[in-house]
Amino acid sequence: MAAYYSQPAAANYYTPSPHSHTQKQRGYRICDNCNAVENPASKFRLCGGCMTTQYCTQECQKSHWPSHKPICQHTAAQMSNAKPGPGFQDENISKHLRKFTSAHATLLGWAGFQALQLKRVPANVRQHALLVELAPNNHPDSHRRFSVAGAQVVPRTYVTSHDPLVAADIQRREERCRQNGGIGTAVILIQCGGVSQVMPVEVDPPSKISWDERSDWADVLRHFVESGRTDFKPISTTSRGVIYG
Repeated sequence: MAAYYSQPAAANYYTPSPHSHTQKQRGYRICDNCNAVENPASKFRLCGGCMTTQYCTQECQKSHWPSHKPICQHTAAQMSNAKPGPGFQDENISKHLRKFTSAHATLLGWAGFQALQLKRVPANVRQHALLVELAPNNHPDSHRRFSVAGAQVVPRTYVTSHDPLVAADIQRREERCRQNGGIGTAVILIQCGGVSQVMPVEVDPPSKISWDERSDWADVLRHFVESGRTDFKPISTTSRGVIYG
């Protein structure tokens, strides 16, 4: 029997919530240098090379560069050298994929949290990963140049066994996350043809994340990607009521 939900999985599924700008984003986005948590007053910046590592300030980004340089340059080179595969005409697909991942980071992180069922089984973060397969679209906006062709849970080794540097970076994040009280790093692999982007997400303990558990995460993922919206905000139902964002 299909699950029934009295409200959409996202607070702004149909229209943006008027309350979303006042709520603190929870669950991830930690400065890779000083471990500060992102909040509405301090918008994080992404590394322009790998488009996955984030920093709270330009000073933190500069300070972290010596240790981040190897994995950043490796990731950027892997993306640039990847071949899209038969039927793919756009040579800039790797650049578009990085921009897509950055634009939909909140949505992809939420989908990974739901797909791996981390609220119910936190240990899944160490065993599984979310694979999001994309198909190219001919659209002028970078975040709309793809549609979701499929999404499935795969063994985490599907991502980590192919690239030692990527595996080491995920392990570093995993250890840092646990030291800070989190459960580990969720791994999301965004793939289009022969080009892929790994998105690691450090996850708080379930007790600190009140996002509603959803089995319709794949439908929500498709809805926001297909409509080109990058303002996704999940719903959290708490004893204090419904929280947006």
